[in-house]
Amino acid sequence: MAFAVSTALSAQPPAHNQLVGTWRMLSATLEADGQTRPAYGQSPQGLLVFTPDLHFVEVLTDGDLPRFASDARGQGTDAENRRAMAGSIGFFGSYTVDARGAFSGNRVEGATFPNWVGSVRTVKELSLTVVGDRMTERFRRPEGTEIRIEWQRVSIGEQRTGGTR
Repeated sequence: MAFAVSTALSAQPPAHNQLVGTWRMLSATLEADGQTRPAYGQSPQGLLVFTPDLHFVEVLTDGDLPRFASDARGQGTDAENRRAMAGSIGFFGSYTVDARGAFSGNRVEGATFPNWVGSVRTVKELSLTVVGDRMTERFRRPEGTEIRIEWQRVSIGEQRTGGTR
């Protein structure tokens, strides 16, 4: 009897992965010392992609960052490089979902901020809550600042045409 129940449970298809797809950042805020401010300027831009094979890529930028004087990537001034580093982040890795298909953790394999490489986050450190085609991401930096990012799932039509929100 136990074998029959075990076999029946393992034969059920896995839960739908709620995260799979491409997500466009709608807003990002920092909350520290009772103050809330934009995390990536007044025109935040970002994409978050979750693949079916449990990998992710996230890139967040301040859409108002000024262009560098030089068109050569490695020839920015100290001030240009500081603004770019402070106003953007890119990272990738793998993620897990629970039996309900909800986010349960991730591991950063590469990042523009090297201190994140190798970090593992569970739902205690990072929450991703999906409701329909909207997702809220929340995490707390080591010094206590809370980050909240609102995402919108990119529709198939938008993916094909490259359209924006």
